[in-house]
Amino acid sequence: MPIRSKQGKYMPADTIGRIPATLLLALALIHARSALAEKLTFNSGNRQVTLLELYTSQGCSSCPPAERWLNEYVDAAELWTGIVPLAFHVDYWDYIGWKDVYASGEYGERQRNYARAGKARSVYTPGLFANGREWRGWTLRVSPRASNREPGDLSVSVETGRVTATFDAATAPYELHLALLGLDINTRIERGENRGATLKQQFVVLAHASHVSGNGRWNVPLPQGGLTAPRYALAAWVSAPGNPAPLQATGGWLAAISER
Repeated sequence: MPIRSKQGKYMPADTIGRIPATLLLALALIHARSALAEKLTFNSGNRQVTLLELYTSQGCSSCPPAERWLNEYVDAAELWTGIVPLAFHVDYWDYIGWKDVYASGEYGERQRNYARAGKARSVYTPGLFANGREWRGWTLRVSPRASNREPGDLSVSVETGRVTATFDAATAPYELHLALLGLDINTRIERGENRGATLKQQFVVLAHASHVSGNGRWNVPLPQGGLTAPRYALAAWVSAPGNPAPLQATGGWLAAISER
């Protein structure tokens, strides 16, 4: 994939290997800062948008097929307006030979919370949840059925690294979840069950934060971490505090570099 310089020009992919790693990191950070500087607004509408969560690991040999299926949503007409996909990388397979740099114990705990709430029979990868319920339809390569619920409109605006959000519904409090997503990530796996494979991964959660509000209004920082990606998106959803199941979701691209 071409990389764009600070001046907006693109460098052929075959020149990347000759570029110092420090320069590549600097270019990635420039893209990230430009993404955070733009004012963007995302709206769910009243009808429930499907939050599709994949729990995965680069060290899991059965995960690449599920990831390839999730990757297809990059070009889907219903992306962001009908479905918000994201991939939580868990760390409970790191011990078998490959440490997944995108993995977090927090993400595995979120999956365990679903199991504790009776939303899944066990904790495993690849594990998928559609609107907070275990969902295995990906093995048949079909999308989750659209919801007929109308929980209310979730509106999210991003400007200069901050997020303002409103959720207009009858009851409160609510918990707003924000996930910074990385796309077009390619990783060469050197050890473990996927040794020798190059994994292309989309919608990878790079950072996640949650904030409780008593009135359905938020003004909070955009979550940030030390991980970078060729392009970025934001997933946002609301739930009852302490309950992982989403009530409403929205999301969108964070920068002009999301050109496809």
